[in-house]
Amino acid sequence: MKPFLLPTLLLISYMSQANNSITIYSGNHQGHLNQNQLQNAHSIPGYAVVKQTKIRTFQKGEFNLAFDDVAEHIDPTTVTFKTPENPNAARVLDQNFQFDLVGTDKLLQKYLDQTIHVNHNEGTRSIETSGKLLSTHGGITLQTKTDSIITIQQWNHIKFPELPGGLLTKPTLVWLLDSNSDDEELVALTYQTQGMTWWADYNITIEGEDQGCELDLSSWVSIVNKSGASFSDTQLKLIAGDVNRVQSNQRPQQYVREAMLKTANQDFTEQALFEYHLYKLPRAIDLPNNSTKQIQLLNQTSGIACERKLIFNGTGQHQVNYHRPITDAGYYAQTDSKVEAQLRFENTEKNQLGIPLPAGRVRVNMTDTTDGSLEFIGEDSIEHTPKNDTITLKLGNSFDVKGKRVQQHFELTNDGLIEQFEISISNQKDIPQQVEIIEPLYRWSNWQITQHDEHYNKTNASTINFMLEVPAESTKSIKYTVQYQWPKNLK
Repeated sequence: MKPFLLPTLLLISYMSQANNSITIYSGNHQGHLNQNQLQNAHSIPGYAVVKQTKIRTFQKGEFNLAFDDVAEHIDPTTVTFKTPENPNAARVLDQNFQFDLVGTDKLLQKYLDQTIHVNHNEGTRSIETSGKLLSTHGGITLQTKTDSIITIQQWNHIKFPELPGGLLTKPTLVWLLDSNSDDEELVALTYQTQGMTWWADYNITIEGEDQGCELDLSSWVSIVNKSGASFSDTQLKLIAGDVNRVQSNQRPQQYVREAMLKTANQDFTEQALFEYHLYKLPRAIDLPNNSTKQIQLLNQTSGIACERKLIFNGTGQHQVNYHRPITDAGYYAQTDSKVEAQLRFENTEKNQLGIPLPAGRVRVNMTDTTDGSLEFIGEDSIEHTPKNDTITLKLGNSFDVKGKRVQQHFELTNDGLIEQFEISISNQKDIPQQVEIIEPLYRWSNWQITQHDEHYNKTNASTINFMLEVPAESTKSIKYTVQYQWPKNLK
């Protein structure tokens, strides 16, 4: 019996690889993937740019050159082929991506009307039956040398004389080259592939019972490879940022504009890349296909100053879009909303950080002072966060601090309206609590606060806030009046 052989067109001599790298771009800002996403490479929110170099023997004139270890989910329109040490070695006449991979069903289809050998059980014996393959529907139907017809429903294994032409064991790129060289040449290949992504996971431990606190921060990156190819001894780069793509074919721009900035553990390094950030792992790694790998991004950093905040936004609105005045008297007239618990800290060098942080999920734990154990108290996700920015995490809602917002007065005027609200904060803790009250002014863009019994700040064109200190086991209220005005013909 002849051994399996690739067609002559696809014979490849394997040489050592050098300077291989993979750059992974993530569209996964929230962290983690569910099982359904992991089953389908095209549902994974990210992609990669693969760069490989290999030594290949060239022939003068027209000949076929193949790379047979490219990713199954390659975008063939993004492929670049170069011979960097000898740019005039060859001219590419055409390129083919061949992905008709070998499998039992395809082999059987290729061997219809040809002889195969099927090992199967007959009672307690294992026997081999040879014959012409007539059909694969509902099992295997063979015509033996005696012209008898045998149907086999279950089999142990099948022997095929050889691998039919056109079937491959790996996805393969094949170029037709017009070559000026008959020597060994260094070939550099670059392409994009789907089925890869990465994200960051952050772990925080906070200390301190009051609103001021300190935290410890560590971080890992998770890398998913469902591209259909394994990458060995490869340099890893990760891009953080929102890179625009046109129908998934546009190549990212790559212009470095800052010097290298090392992260805390001097393992990954970080640098600016155009309008994005690049994280580079100096050591080579293996990324097997159908795998998820974790690598530490930041060693644990301690002593980061933080602040625990209580936020009450009775309307739940965070952004106001003014289309026309809202004159309905009952619009957000009374609300009983939760008081949100937040954790904030500055991403600055002075605060032990000052590193651009890629998007990902943040888990927050707190030490139980009675036994020293860590207890989970909430999680949130962050977007790509530049240095010197403030990170705000929503951890949940307060159990002991409640808020209520009630409309006290509403009056329509000829060119606007006047509205008054009372906001009450109940604190059932045994220590005072400071609560930030956020009030979106949603009825119209031209407004004025005409009365207030606590100091307020205008945080943007449509929002004010109050900082209210609420004594232990008590309730405290504030009132304010807002007057809206608009042209008479706008109502």
